[in-house]
Amino acid sequence: MSVDAATVKRIGRLARIRIEEEEVAAYQSELNAILGFVEQLGEVDVEGVEAMTSVTPMTLRRRDDVISDGNYPEKIVSNSPLTEDNFFMVPKVVE
Repeated sequence: MSVDAATVKRIGRLARIRIEEEEVAAYQSELNAILGFVEQLGEVDVEGVEAMTSVTPMTLRRRDDVISDGNYPEKIVSNSPLTEDNFFMVPKVVE
């Protein structure tokens, strides 16, 4: 796959990058080199290779799902400037 000058300009417009006319050829060759490398990656035989999320083996740490003490709504809303029935009150934003 190769990129032409029109595609370079379109990519620049979509990325909101100003590309001057004299820069198009340089970007075109850079994009073609990148796409050539990506095509080389497609030729690698990955049959039997397990997918991984990291280069080092790891397991996620998980915490126990336990019930906390909770049940102190008065303390939670105590620093709020305006509350009602243990709920935060905020000014109306949308009319």
